[in-house]
Amino acid sequence: MTAPGDVDPEVLDRLRPICRGLPETYEEPAWVGTRWRIRRRTFAHVLTVDPDRQGAHARAATLGRPACLLVFRSPLDEIAGLLSVGHPFYKPDWSPNVLGMILDADTDWDEVGELLTESYRVQAPKRLAALVDGPG
Repeated sequence: MTAPGDVDPEVLDRLRPICRGLPETYEEPAWVGTRWRIRRRTFAHVLTVDPDRQGAHARAATLGRPACLLVFRSPLDEIAGLLSVGHPFYKPDWSPNVLGMILDADTDWDEVGELLTESYRVQAPKRLAALVDGPG
């Protein structure tokens, strides 16, 4: 990794097919890390957080060392259930429907796919969200 927030290419290789497989999405550099958007709305943001550089993220995830974080949207009625799991989930305080997940060797990539599809459905226009399989 060469710059603050850079993400391991292997993580990006896992996320890209999930995010790019959703209608009308695109990838772009974020203020730090990488994000995927539908129109102008971000539905996934991945970054490597150094507690000395990105304090807000590090505090939200209670990090003491650098870690790769995935930030996404979730329906309000699902947040409590995800948070009850504990690690790898955490709740940033900057938006009511934003959740975070620590990505590590134990990450369940099928679950990541489900969470990002739901995040897309939260952010996408209804017509596009209806094109994606899932509850709702």
